[in-house]
Amino acid sequence: MYDNVSVDTFLLNPQKFDGAPFDEETRQLMRAFIDWYEGRGKKQLVDDYADWHRDFLNFAGEAGLYSSCLIPAEDSAGEQRWDTARNSALNELLGFYGINGWYTWHVSILGLLPIWGSSNTAARKRAVELLKQGHSAAFALSEKEHGADIYSTDMRLEPASGGQFVANGAKYYIGNGNVAGLVTVFGRRTDIDGVDGYMCFIADSRQDGYRAVRNVANQHLYVGEIALENYVVRPEDILHTGRAAFDVALNSVNIGKFNLSGAGLGATEHALYESLNHAHNRELYGRRVTTFPHVRRLFSESYLRLVAMKLFTGRAAHYIRAASAEDRRYILFAALSKVHVTTEAERVMSLLWDVIAAKGFEANTHFNWVARDLPGLPRLEGTVHVNTLLVLKFMRGYFTGDASVAPVPDLTTALSDDSYVFQQAGAGNLGDVRFADWRTAFDGFAHLDNVRQFREQAEQLLALVSGDGVAKKMDRDIEFALAVGPLFTLVVYGQLVLEQASLLGADARVVDSVFNLLVKDFSGRLVEFHGHPSVDESEQAWAMAAVRRPHWNEDRDAHVEKLVESLVDAYEMRP
Repeated sequence: MYDNVSVDTFLLNPQKFDGAPFDEETRQLMRAFIDWYEGRGKKQLVDDYADWHRDFLNFAGEAGLYSSCLIPAEDSAGEQRWDTARNSALNELLGFYGINGWYTWHVSILGLLPIWGSSNTAARKRAVELLKQGHSAAFALSEKEHGADIYSTDMRLEPASGGQFVANGAKYYIGNGNVAGLVTVFGRRTDIDGVDGYMCFIADSRQDGYRAVRNVANQHLYVGEIALENYVVRPEDILHTGRAAFDVALNSVNIGKFNLSGAGLGATEHALYESLNHAHNRELYGRRVTTFPHVRRLFSESYLRLVAMKLFTGRAAHYIRAASAEDRRYILFAALSKVHVTTEAERVMSLLWDVIAAKGFEANTHFNWVARDLPGLPRLEGTVHVNTLLVLKFMRGYFTGDASVAPVPDLTTALSDDSYVFQQAGAGNLGDVRFADWRTAFDGFAHLDNVRQFREQAEQLLALVSGDGVAKKMDRDIEFALAVGPLFTLVVYGQLVLEQASLLGADARVVDSVFNLLVKDFSGRLVEFHGHPSVDESEQAWAMAAVRRPHWNEDRDAHVEKLVESLVDAYEMRP
C-alpha cells in the first residue's frame, strides 16, 4: 500500500515480521509468540482451539508477556513500561492466531488498570511479584442480574476488625476468573450509602472464600461466574474507595475497549489470507475463483476495510499515548474502536464468507473459529448502542473544533509509560472535551474525489445537528439519537484514517478507494435515517440531499486489485 512498505507487511504477515518500528525487546517478545504459534502449526492451532487455552496462559507467563508489557516503569525501576502502541500491536498479533488467547490478555489489562491507578504501594508490589511469576489478572465488574450497571452492585463488603472487610457476592462474565492471581473486584460497603460506599479491591482466585462457580461461555473461552463467600479483604487489598472506585471502574473500561479493535483486525487479517489462498487455488467452470469480477470486488472491499481499520487503530493509539487531564479526546476514539472497528471486522468476515461459502464451516479451517468468536467483540465492554450514545456526548465539542492543541505526533516508538491511563480524570464532563478542527485532516487530501465527497457529507451532518431542535430531539428520543450516531461515527473514523494515512505517506489511490466505501456507507446510513419513524419531513429531505454517489475510477480499482493479488500465498500457516 505504501511507497516503502509492501502490502503483506502493512497487513500483518507473521512469516515476514521484522518488528519494525519497535525496540529490540518488543521485537523479541512478538517474535517469541510468532515462533510458538507457527511452530505448533495450523492443525494444532485448530484442534486445540476447542479447549480452554491453558497452554497459552502458561506460555504467556514463561515468555513474560504480562510482566514485560503490563507493568509501569514506576513499578519496575524503568525495566518495563505500559506502552499503548506496543499493546495495540500485541492485540493484533494475538488476535491473528485466535480470540481465545487474546481474550486472556485483554481481561488482564482490564484487571491491572485499577491497580496501577491506586496509591496502595503494597498492592502494587504484590501485583509486580505475581506478574513476574507469570500470573494473569481479571476484572470483576459485571453481575448476572445487573450486567455492568455498577450503581446496582450486589457485591457487599461488611466492615470487620483491623480495617478489614468481609466480602460476599457474585460476579458474572469474568475472564480468567478461574486462575487469575489478581482479580480486581468492584463492590460496595454495607455501612455507607451512596457514592461514598463504593470500593475496588484485589482478590486472589487461590484464596479461601473465592470460588470459580462455572464457565458461562463456550468451552474454549473461560468467562466465569465467580463468588466471594466470606472472603476476607485486608487493608492492603483495597485499591480505591468512594467516587474514585466508581471512576476507576468506568475509566478502565474506556481504556480496555480499545483492545477490541486490534483483536478484530488481527483475526480478520488471518481470515483474509486463508480465504484468498483457498479461492485462488480453486477452479469453477474452468476458471480460478479469483478471476470472477464479483469475487475480485469482494476481496478488494475486504482489503480496503482492513486498511481503514488498521489506519484508524494506529492513530487512535497515538491519542491514548498523548492523553492528559487537558486532552481527553482518546475516550471518543477508544469508543469508536469498540463500536465501529469491531463491526467493520464483522463486515469483512461476511464479505469473505460470501467467497469461500461452505469452506468457512469446515473444522480444519481457522476461519470457522474466527467466524464464531468475532461477533463477541462488538458486544464486549458495553453494547454497540451504549457506546454509540457515549460517542454522541462528544459531538458538539467535536464539530465546534475550537481547541488550540498541538497536533498529536506519531508516538509508536516513544519508549515511555502512558501514565495518564492510570490517573484519568473523573468519568464525567465528556461534553466539555474540546477538539481541534476536524477539517484539517481532510484538507491534505482535498484533491481526492471521494475524500471531497465524504467531506461534503460531513458538512451536511454538521448543518443538521447544529440547530437546537435536533439536539433537543436527540436528548429525548434515544432511537433518533441512535440513527444520528453512526453518521457522526463515520466522520470521526474518516478523520483518523486520514491523519494516519498522512503520517505514513499512504498511496493516494488506496486512500481514495477507502473513501469510496465511506461515501457509500454514509449514504446507506442516510437512507436508514430517512426511514426512521421519528424523522420528520424536513429531516427526510435533508437526508436525501446529503446522499452522494461514490466516484469510480477503473485505473484506481485495477491498482487495488493488483495489491490484493500480491497477497495470494503471501502467508499460509504450516500444516
